[in-house]
Amino acid sequence: MAPIPPLFSLSIEPAGSIICTQPMPKVYLVTFQSPPDNRMTPSFCRTFLMALDIIDHRFPKGVVVTTSGIPKFYSNGLDYESAIKTKEFFQESLYPLWRRLLTYVYASHYAISLSQIKPGSIHEIDLAHYSYPMPTIALVNGHAFAAGLMTAMHHDYRIMNAHKGFVCINELDFGAPLKPPMASIFRQKLPRPDTYRTMVLESKRFNALEALKEGIIDGLGGWEEAKGFIEEMKLIGRGDSGVYGRLKEEMWRETVGLLDSESSAEEEYDRNRLRAGDARARNGIKMVEQWEKQGWTGRTKL
Repeated sequence: MAPIPPLFSLSIEPAGSIICTQPMPKVYLVTFQSPPDNRMTPSFCRTFLMALDIIDHRFPKGVVVTTSGIPKFYSNGLDYESAIKTKEFFQESLYPLWRRLLTYVYASHYAISLSQIKPGSIHEIDLAHYSYPMPTIALVNGHAFAAGLMTAMHHDYRIMNAHKGFVCINELDFGAPLKPPMASIFRQKLPRPDTYRTMVLESKRFNALEALKEGIIDGLGGWEEAKGFIEEMKLIGRGDSGVYGRLKEEMWRETVGLLDSESSAEEEYDRNRLRAGDARARNGIKMVEQWEKQGWTGRTKL
């Protein structure tokens, strides 16, 4: 089979790229490659988002499939030290990408209230455009760890290489907390809470067969299987009615709301949680000290 010429290509700093091809009508294959393991840096996220915007604005609506050009990794997650040191990385780079993948609709503050729409106006056209997204599939060719798996979870469907790679949330292993949008996507999309518990509290690595059994992914295989999945599910025409994205916004309301929250709101949430935790800790220490004063065996009035 002759190579498929790209529709467009974009550069990821310092030495990566995103190439978009059209292997079948109205199906856009977005292949990212940022050596060595597709870390989700600011440049990676911004370039990925740009690719989605180009497809949305310059090509007929259809289906978007994302995959990696690095055989071993779909994505190895964040460059964590860089992420926490880069001001507004989450709010300006990572969350907008996840929001776009989750609904393929712009964040709600870009949309226009229905009460402001006049029939035939340019705003009516704009609103129709924002409501006209397309299905997304993550073709997970190798490992998808931490934020790499989270990115795959923000797609509508996931198809994974049956013979290579693991998926996991390994924040426990390197001492990173889950931010609210990170936790929410698993809480909403995983069919079983015990799977969520195992992923988060045990850092279990799931191979493809295990991931399929637990409902983390929707199918096994590579491009040919993804093609068959698209045809079987009739995904190419799913956006034709114009409400596909709005339905997803409502389905995933919790996660969408967290992704849309301003950084100040998230910081305030964290501050309030820390203040409440400090108050409980101080009270706990006080009660333990009171118990100790009773001679370790006495009764403490609670």
